[in-house]
Amino acid sequence: MENLEFGHYYHIYNRGNNREKLFYEPWNYGHFLFLYAKYIHPIADTYAYCLMGNHFHFLIRIKEANVIESINPKNRPLWRYFSDYFNAYAKIVNLKYGRTGSLFQERYHRKKVYSEKYLCQLILYIHRNPVKHGISDRCDNYPYSSYLPILAGENRKVKYDFVLRIFDDKENFIFVHKMEPDEKLISEFIDED
Repeated sequence: MENLEFGHYYHIYNRGNNREKLFYEPWNYGHFLFLYAKYIHPIADTYAYCLMGNHFHFLIRIKEANVIESINPKNRPLWRYFSDYFNAYAKIVNLKYGRTGSLFQERYHRKKVYSEKYLCQLILYIHRNPVKHGISDRCDNYPYSSYLPILAGENRKVKYDFVLRIFDDKENFIFVHKMEPDEKLISEFIDED
C-alpha cells in the first residue's frame, strides 16, 4: 500500500465488508460526507467523489506540508486522519443498526495519480460509477456524487473550478460525462468495485 505524500493526487476507495452495505438510508450518505469534511478536508483537497451502496470513491490531493503542519502540530501521520474518519463512521453505523465487527472490507485503498490525463479519466470513472453499476442511467440524476455540485459550483469543499478547467469548460465536462471512461488507460488506478 502506498504511503500518502504531501502535494500528490490519490484515488481513495473501499467497500463494505463482504461487499455488504455501507449506506443503509439517505442520511448515511450525508453523515459520511459530514465526517469527511471534519477529518479529511483539513488535510486534502477534493476533486471528485461517488458514494455507492456498498463502496465509495474519492479523488483527492493531499495538501502541502506547510499547510498541514499548521493544523497538525504533533506531526500526526496522514493515514491516521483516514483511519479516524472511517472508524467514526463505522461506530455510528454499528450503533444505529445494531451491527458488530468491521464495516469496511479492509484498510482503504489509495493509489497515486501521476498525470492530468489520468486525472480526467479517473474523474469520469468516479462520476460514471452509478451508470456502470446500473443504479442510474446518467451521471446527472445520481445524488451521491460530486457531479451535480461541480456543475452548480455549490460545494466549496470540492474544487469544481479546477475540475471544470481541466475539462476545458462546463459544456465539455457535461459532454465527456456522456461517454465511457477509458478504463484501460486508468486500470492501474482502479480495482473492480
